[in-house]
Amino acid sequence: MRVLVTGGSGRLGRSVVAVLADRGHEVTSVDLVDGPCPDGVRGVVADLLDDDARARVFAEARPEGVVHLAGIAVPFARPDLEILDINTRLAWAVLTDAVACGARCAVAASSPTVFGYNTPSWRPRYLPLDEEHPVAPWHAYGLSKLIIEETVRAVARTSGDCVVATVRPGYVIAPEEWEGAPTQQGHTVAERLANPELAAVSLFNYIDARDAGELFALILEHPERVANGQVFHAIAEDPLATRPLRELLPQFHPTTAGLAETLADSQAAFSSTAAFKALGWRARRQWRTELRENVQGGGGGAGS
Repeated sequence: MRVLVTGGSGRLGRSVVAVLADRGHEVTSVDLVDGPCPDGVRGVVADLLDDDARARVFAEARPEGVVHLAGIAVPFARPDLEILDINTRLAWAVLTDAVACGARCAVAASSPTVFGYNTPSWRPRYLPLDEEHPVAPWHAYGLSKLIIEETVRAVARTSGDCVVATVRPGYVIAPEEWEGAPTQQGHTVAERLANPELAAVSLFNYIDARDAGELFALILEHPERVANGQVFHAIAEDPLATRPLRELLPQFHPTTAGLAETLADSQAAFSSTAAFKALGWRARRQWRTELRENVQGGGGGAGS
């Protein structure tokens, strides 16, 4: 399948591109920067908010599948209005072009931040959080991701034979970050485990970038198993924590008291069951198996 990946040079994009190429797809990766590409992957530098540049990218790639990752990927990384403007305009432009060019499937990246945790008043209705739980973003990044999800649903209403879906990847950990490279917040995985306050801001969720890439690939390969406009979580089944969340969540998010007690010892605060039911997907890589021994030791006993 010919696949176009936007944002293919990013923390998540690099793994998505590699997974798709390994599965035999003909991949074009487009980004604002010229990043390294796996063998056989065509890299393109273009601003997808430029209508002419975007038209050339689609005309040359002739995608049968589109994975849309491009945009501002971290909350508060840019001024709020820029985050809203760039992320939402990109999603509409790329997804509508995917349908117009005859792609059979297009998948956009959202985020668990649509749930709106990290405010004093936030209280989940139940745990673990699944795709049916109400959303209530409170910052521009989370709002932009919710608008992307609504964009997917809007496009799906008139997309014809093109299936359009959304994936909410958890806190993305790239392969090199298991070996000690800094994560997107600037600290290492081992430090995140050793100091629960660091991971508490994301409710201790995480996903290996390669596992997320596999879900994007499965959706493109099996659109007949996906409801048009559907949302999927791509989050590991265990938390990024050395203690059970029934202890940690009430400590950092007091409004979860009572609800967190329902979580099993190694159970995450998020459920990705929908992806398993539709596509047989589960996150295969966990921090206990991926984090290198010497890195764990250097993080203050994170592997204990």
